[in-house]
Amino acid sequence: MDAKDIAQDFEHVLFTADQVQDRITELGAQIDADYEGKELLLIGVLNGAIMVMADLSRALRSHCTMDWMAISSYGSGTKSSGVVRILKDLSTDISGKHVLIVEDIVDTGLTLSYLVQNLQSREPASLEIMTMFRKPEAITTDVDVKYVGFDIPNEFVVGYGLDYAGRYRNLRDVGTLAEHVYR
Repeated sequence: MDAKDIAQDFEHVLFTADQVQDRITELGAQIDADYEGKELLLIGVLNGAIMVMADLSRALRSHCTMDWMAISSYGSGTKSSGVVRILKDLSTDISGKHVLIVEDIVDTGLTLSYLVQNLQSREPASLEIMTMFRKPEAITTDVDVKYVGFDIPNEFVVGYGLDYAGRYRNLRDVGTLAEHVYR
């Protein structure tokens, strides 16, 4: 699905599908260079990172393995309580491995900070983060993200894995959702 198919749902498109794919290709080349000669384990954070993980893994020119985690930061309404729980843990032992966490978006960074601490305790050889989108204005905790696709404004965005109420994940473009959709 493209933004033009549901244009009434958007304020504006931030990135087209082509821009997203071009950036994934660039990130893949950078990651290949940084991990040359090392076996890389990609850990995708469900559900949002599905699109990013699929496209990034195909953009890599070297072998990688993959695993998935599902974590939840829950609370009331749209606000997080800061309490994080693991809904699906890894099936892979990451001890001694070069790990790259693959995220769709870094917003406040609170959930990701918890995930990094959790994975560091499992003693990987290295642990880095890749996110397709980052909201610098929304970050409230220090999280070192090595690979960033795009910095975006602190707006409600959907597409390329980012959703609203489970919808829009399959949108190839990324855009700011119109207020009438979520109010």
